[in-house]
Amino acid sequence: MLDVKKCYMDANALLKGHFLLSSGNHSDHYLQSARVLENPKVAQQLAKELAKQIKKANLNIQCVCSPALGGILAGYELARALDVRFIFTERVEGQMQLRRGFEVSKGERVLICEDIITTGGSALESAQCVEFAGANVVAYAGLANRGFCKRVGSTLERKKEARLPEHIPLFALADFVFNMYEPHNCPLCKQGAQKAIKPGSRGN
Repeated sequence: MLDVKKCYMDANALLKGHFLLSSGNHSDHYLQSARVLENPKVAQQLAKELAKQIKKANLNIQCVCSPALGGILAGYELARALDVRFIFTERVEGQMQLRRGFEVSKGERVLICEDIITTGGSALESAQCVEFAGANVVAYAGLANRGFCKRVGSTLERKKEARLPEHIPLFALADFVFNMYEPHNCPLCKQGAQKAIKPGSRGN
């Protein structure tokens, strides 16, 4: 079985420090999926493993959609492994939109794919975008799950911060449970640690 944590460690993509997450919260660890996905062979291997899980569920996926920028590589490779088309949403003036001529059909069965699922906020925005255009979101997926949302096959319980709907399955290759702190209650800030950095797609 594929060791996802080892893939991240081998790519120096499991970072330790003081990080600002897209949610606005702080954490002492960060998964930098871009470092893993820069190797096409590893990206393909991860996507194939994820596709195996999804195929077992017999969901009849017709399209994979990812939020830009972080989810694009993972989503594209997953679409290739599932042999379906791929589209992405992008944020324009703070609102997630379908652009570049991308369209969905009424009732089209769409899977929303991120690289990392934390609370699921960006994935949910993409889902709402394609649903507004007439599609049906039938699943969510990510290479890794930060442990807030309940994924298929995991013993971890759903946390109060989770934003993905409970009735739609989430597929991921592994759970990565790290500390997460609200900015006003961050022990790293109180200890005088270096200012929280934002290494994700919305930062540097």
